[in-house]
Amino acid sequence: MSTEERIVAPQTKIGARPTGAGAAAASEQAPTKGGKKKLIMIIAIVGVVVLGAAYWFLLGPGKASAATTDGMEVEPTVSAEPEYELGDVLTIESVSINLQGGHYLRLGLGLQTIAAVHTAPDPAVALDAAIALYSGRTTEELADPAVREELKHELADELFHLYHEDVVDVYYTDFVTQ
Repeated sequence: MSTEERIVAPQTKIGARPTGAGAAAASEQAPTKGGKKKLIMIIAIVGVVVLGAAYWFLLGPGKASAATTDGMEVEPTVSAEPEYELGDVLTIESVSINLQGGHYLRLGLGLQTIAAVHTAPDPAVALDAAIALYSGRTTEELADPAVREELKHELADELFHLYHEDVVDVYYTDFVTQ
């Protein structure tokens, strides 16, 4: 009788990871499940963020309210100042205000009052505020239209408070530098 020699390969447990040279080949072929899970989680998080932003800007508290007129979107106008019914314009005679370098400004004003005003405001208050604001400035400074507008708005704000909201705007009726 002849005896055969049997070679038995070592048994691996079901679900065990291969070791040795076979392990490297197996890991190159099978994609990792952890990488797929991370990708799915990232996509889910991005989706939640996009949906949250869409809700916030389209339906929620961040909603930009825009009125539509004839199918076109119009930005809403918000006025920080209350609306007044405009009354008369009180014209104040021109005065000369000293500027730097021996120059002067001849300034005339018109005060826009509200309709509820029954007595004309005292022009001396407006002239005093204008002299304080414009005196000592340079002719070059006053030649700039942007500076003139800024000073006009500054004067209008000051007069609004000085006249207890009876004067809502100011106009130049005379503005000459020399």
